[in-house]
Amino acid sequence: MIVFYTGMNRIAYMYDFFLTEEDRALKLQAREFARRIPRELLIQMDNDDIQYPKQFVKDLAQEKLLGLRFDKECGGQERSWVAEMAVLEEIGILSMALSCLYSLPSICGEALNTFGTAEQKRKFLKPIISGEKFCAEALTEPRGGSDFFGATTTAVKDGDEYILNGQKRFVVGAEGADIFLVYAKTDPDAPRHKSISLFIVERDSGVEAKYIYGLMGTRGGGAGRLYFRDVRVPASNIILGEGEGGRIFNQMMYPERMTSAAGVIGMAQGCIDVATRYARKRKAFGKPIRAFEGVNFKLADALCQVDAARGLVYTAARALDTNQNPSICRRLVSEAKRVSTELCYKAIDNCLQILGGIGYTNVFPIERYFRDARLAQIWTGTSEIMNLIIQHEHFAQYDKNPADCRDIEVDAAEADALEEKIYE
Repeated sequence: MIVFYTGMNRIAYMYDFFLTEEDRALKLQAREFARRIPRELLIQMDNDDIQYPKQFVKDLAQEKLLGLRFDKECGGQERSWVAEMAVLEEIGILSMALSCLYSLPSICGEALNTFGTAEQKRKFLKPIISGEKFCAEALTEPRGGSDFFGATTTAVKDGDEYILNGQKRFVVGAEGADIFLVYAKTDPDAPRHKSISLFIVERDSGVEAKYIYGLMGTRGGGAGRLYFRDVRVPASNIILGEGEGGRIFNQMMYPERMTSAAGVIGMAQGCIDVATRYARKRKAFGKPIRAFEGVNFKLADALCQVDAARGLVYTAARALDTNQNPSICRRLVSEAKRVSTELCYKAIDNCLQILGGIGYTNVFPIERYFRDARLAQIWTGTSEIMNLIIQHEHFAQYDKNPADCRDIEVDAAEADALEEKIYE
């Protein structure tokens, strides 16, 4: 039997019957957690009065909501991707910055849980999940964003240490993280995909962090620039080995992109709730504005956009849970990230339009969500990079296994006019 529960004046989403009882309980736990977050925190973060809310992450750890997919001996719960997406929707309703801080243990933990040694898991992953230490990923560089293998940060072997030099920017958590996962070039002469390695770098090893960004939205996550000037890192802190950064990066992109895709759904759903209440209460021409197609069709559009995003996100999560072919997973994750971030941004825009002028002010939160959501189409891989991956995986699959369904090319009236089918 499907039970529709209520909370925060919101009924259960239609897809909830796809979740297990344990997943639903976890989702409700996350929902209750989100309800307890004080509004002052959200306002102070958006005002840049708070740069990194460590207590928020500690509270998540206390609730055992961090590192859900990881091994129990490291503090995780060995839960599914689907379960994590359900939780992320509930955390995402707070803000883009807070859903990102929630996601960082999932993103950084992916490298440690999948590729780390037992000692690396004990020393770094376990305290990250328990909330004792805070983590961040250092990927983007001033001279390159999407060009991962064009990184110029270097790591030179010196005995049983590596010496790191270079810069990273747009590092969420630069302001407050204790542990950075840093991609650096270890062999500039190697093929590009074997030239990068991943290091665990502790802040107190000499990392210099500067919070310098005045962001349009997604404020309060401590996004800044990192400087590495002859920073010495123990050789034991390299993950998997030299030249394996590309392999780890490909794996880490799953949580990078899935968490972005799921978190923004929570934001859009929150805006739909606000717009729905407003449309029921606001009157014009003697009747509630929900009676006008110009309004209720906007809401219908937003609902379709969010549900379409949700469907693709959970399909991708299911593919990961069932260990589908990596090519299929890469394509679905890329599609989920692109479609969800674009459609949810449009859904939030539709909600803002329903509120009209007052929606453009800070009397309602939708203007903040609108600013926040714009970043989702840029970070963790732009929509254009997602397109690059999607078409690449499509052609690679098609080259190996052409479509075996009906060949509709022969169904054209003049399909046999071969002299007209000129390809060169």
